[in-house]
Amino acid sequence: MRRHRKLTLLCTLLFATGCRTQYAPPETPMPANTVLLSQMMRELSTQPGFTEAMLAQLDSAQKTDTRKGPALLTPKLADELRKRILGKDWEGLDRFPGWTMREINPTVRVVGHFAGKDEKLEETSAVHPGATPAEAKQYLDLGPYPLDQASTVSLDKPSTLEGFTTNGIVSQLGAGVTRGDGANNLAPEHAESQRLADVLNRLAANQLEGAKPFSVSISGYPVKGHAGSTPTRDISTSQSPAGLISNLIGYGHTVTVQDARYFANFGHFHYKGQDVMMPFWVNTQLAVPGTGSFFKRARPLLVPVSHAEYEWHIRGPQINADVSYYFGIDGKSEWRTMDTLDQPWVLKRNAHTYTGKDAVEVTRLAGLLTVAYMHQHAARPKLPFGGYYALGVCQDGVSAIEQKMTGKVTLFPNTADASLFNDPRDEEVNALIKAIPKDREGGRPQPERIFGSLPTDDFAKITIPGLSDDLTVSYAAWKAGTLEHTHSLWDFAAMLLFFLSAVVAGLFAAVKSRKFQDRNYTQIPVQRRPPR
Repeated sequence: MRRHRKLTLLCTLLFATGCRTQYAPPETPMPANTVLLSQMMRELSTQPGFTEAMLAQLDSAQKTDTRKGPALLTPKLADELRKRILGKDWEGLDRFPGWTMREINPTVRVVGHFAGKDEKLEETSAVHPGATPAEAKQYLDLGPYPLDQASTVSLDKPSTLEGFTTNGIVSQLGAGVTRGDGANNLAPEHAESQRLADVLNRLAANQLEGAKPFSVSISGYPVKGHAGSTPTRDISTSQSPAGLISNLIGYGHTVTVQDARYFANFGHFHYKGQDVMMPFWVNTQLAVPGTGSFFKRARPLLVPVSHAEYEWHIRGPQINADVSYYFGIDGKSEWRTMDTLDQPWVLKRNAHTYTGKDAVEVTRLAGLLTVAYMHQHAARPKLPFGGYYALGVCQDGVSAIEQKMTGKVTLFPNTADASLFNDPRDEEVNALIKAIPKDREGGRPQPERIFGSLPTDDFAKITIPGLSDDLTVSYAAWKAGTLEHTHSLWDFAAMLLFFLSAVVAGLFAAVKSRKFQDRNYTQIPVQRRPPR
């Protein structure tokens, strides 16, 4: 190897690794009644079989527990998590995985056909463009309102569905570990909320080919009547989600739709009665100010991925219910109840709030997304993880609606492959998905999307150790126009090659100049003095 190449390699290694110190994330302060995942695993990882039992629980929960944001535990990520636990890498465990989207993306793409998908659905989708009852049951919760039955449901009477229960939500792993959360303050309305979610999903499904007509009726006194007239009780019937919300507003209900963001809880674990803090960290490729120098790589800003959803809060004469919409890790793009308790550290921020006609429009768009994803499942029943990640994560649908309602997107990451959204029946959704920023190729996301995904704009409220300080200095640098991106090994190599090339070119020019001067000097005739 030539000398200058050896020097380049040596300098590259010096810049990239030799002068970089390992970052040890702080473990304090912690919120009350909360422990880090590393604290739990320090005590339990030595118990035979516990680590594998925990990983198995996380894997199986992905099929049913959806409120985690884009935290998909692929086989490679599961192996990485296992390696950090067994290797007692507690610092790495508390920033798991801490990878860039460029590093995470291939772990999803290489996954083959997901075991458990029904091959008959794939055969059916090849000849039947609509959704079969089996598909609807798998990817759309309709409650007691199946696609193949026409019916009209009245909301005038209270729901007869069961109330909130932790059955199927909370499970015991042993050794003092529980997975799953109990009820929040919305749980008393569970029966009404579940019925509303079911009818919204079924109303959206009216647009699926082969679905029998379904409608929802509600009676009441219209808010807007004729001046001087005696109010009369009317009955209105809806055949679409937007129509139902419009009728509820027309009959005196208050409908508020919120664009809500949370930190995604990857584990939902509790240990000895305490919450276990378990975010899923991603490398933003932004450099934390003040952590680097010419001889030291800056530390990248790691942030927990967020969960995003739209939330409908309805209060009125007949209906008091709360439901949410998002595309979940179960492959379902649908309305759901939202009455399980969040651990305090996940926080919550409403990025946008919609009422009146805007609330109706958001409902219409959510209905279109529900239908579009059902078309995707019919056409591509073999996508791994029910299409989650390939068709997007929870952020993508929310981003699409945000783009339509506000003209911009403030969520990260978005993973939908826009080329898959090509069904001519879903023209509006296709255009919305194509319009939002994508993070599939691991490009550097805009800071506005990183900070916009956070569940608070008051960083002092963040209780994850070390994160508040990093966000504070990074946000200030962004606003000041001084926030920089991190540099990869190849970036350093390119900079060094450029630097060394400039040095070599300068030396070469200097040598050539000196030789030229020496040659000219030797050619100058010597003037001899005449003898006296």
